[in-house]
Amino acid sequence: MTERVRVLVADDEPMVCAHLRTILDASGVVDVVATAGDGAEAVEAAVRHRPDVVLLDLRMPGVDGFAALEQLVRLDPAPRVVVLTTFDADSAVLRALGAGAAGFLLKSTDPTDLVRLVQVAADGHSVLSPEATARLVNASTGREQLRTRAAARLDGLSERETDVLVAIGEGLSNAAIGARLYLSEATVKGYVSTVMRKLSCDNRTQAGLLAYAAGLVGLDGPAA
Repeated sequence: MTERVRVLVADDEPMVCAHLRTILDASGVVDVVATAGDGAEAVEAAVRHRPDVVLLDLRMPGVDGFAALEQLVRLDPAPRVVVLTTFDADSAVLRALGAGAAGFLLKSTDPTDLVRLVQVAADGHSVLSPEATARLVNASTGREQLRTRAAARLDGLSERETDVLVAIGEGLSNAAIGARLYLSEATVKGYVSTVMRKLSCDNRTQAGLLAYAAGLVGLDGPAA
């Protein structure tokens, strides 16, 4: 995106909101248009300010992040909702992804990475922090069975489609995938659609998680 990304931060900890606002506002490419302390405030602020991205804590008093997420994804236009998480919220993150979140990041994300990930989300791509994703997958019950099932789902992909899936798991945009694989952006879009259809994934985030589960992407891959 060439315009500054408009962001809403929703967290019940004022210090977290202040910290994220300071980092994002100082970037020169992101504007924090509002902060909210619970889910109800988050939805109200999103309706009023029309942010491109909402950074949403799931565990808030009163109306929690899950209830807010259900409302936020129904807005027209809907903002991209990225879950703010800690390492003790694995099941909550999976639930949020199933409800339409575009991805997740740790509250302790490095400032430079935070700004970049917000821009990635605003451009319509998945936000998958490698460290958090690897923990999420590794914490799943029956880890080896999960990996075996995930790998089996990839059997129908061609080599090129698998390359595209890896890039999706790394959070690359279509343009970046094209540059890596020497393909036009239009061709990449076609591959992405085919990959998600073959894997029965509703969005890039689900496809990215599948790439992690199958072991195609790991902690040593590029951030996001």
